[in-house]
Amino acid sequence: MASLEGRVALVTGGGRGIGEGIVKRLAEAGCDVAIVDVSMENAEKVAESVKAIGCKSAAIQADVTQWNQVQAMVDQTVSQLGKLDIAVNNAGVISIKPVTELTEADWDFVNNVNAKGVFLCCKAEQEPMKKQGWGRIINVASIAGKEGFPDLAHYCASKFAVVGFTFALAKELQQTGITVNAICPGIIGTQMWYGPNGLAEKWKNPGETMEESWKRHQKTLIPQGVAQTPEDMGDLAVYFATAPHVTAQAINVDGGVTSH
Repeated sequence: MASLEGRVALVTGGGRGIGEGIVKRLAEAGCDVAIVDVSMENAEKVAESVKAIGCKSAAIQADVTQWNQVQAMVDQTVSQLGKLDIAVNNAGVISIKPVTELTEADWDFVNNVNAKGVFLCCKAEQEPMKKQGWGRIINVASIAGKEGFPDLAHYCASKFAVVGFTFALAKELQQTGITVNAICPGIIGTQMWYGPNGLAEKWKNPGETMEESWKRHQKTLIPQGVAQTPEDMGDLAVYFATAPHVTAQAINVDGGVTSH
């Protein structure tokens, strides 16, 4: 694994799921990490795991849809860990409904966190990076930011927005020493798929258990036949953080589900 020793990273939504896997891989590569989450309890738990690996950590509570809290998140990272080199904007939410059942509140909730949250975080995070002439911004999108999926139109819209925003910001920052890329996760056994009211539950066949549905979807949707892991996303985050000439990319980690 490439070394990130001496670097400081910030991961939003770092208290569980994909975010926790990304935090783990960054710490294993030598990063000190600020774990940001709406749940301070979750952030503190993951911060302790970073310390156990041998790196410094900070637990920060913040709502990424609130500009003042996002600014404070960046300021706290710099004050507690000394600087900000790598920002992984992973915080996200989902709901599962067909368009006919979507309300304005459903649309706003998903897009405020997933799209507006990424915008606000990138706006704040680039400032300390510009001052030092080096930075890595990594946004977590989805394969649903490249293809449409039934019952996920609002989620797809938010993730398409993240991909387009990532490409545009990368071009804005191309002369600053900051790269901007996106991770597009595939099918992972987190709350979206395997939690209560998740896709495995919603899309199960008559008489099928959620566990059976989950196994079937892995076999039928993923060419490799197995789900990806949060740590797989962390591997790509480490790559982006160590690749000086890779920018304006949205790379899938999906076991071959998509090819673009």
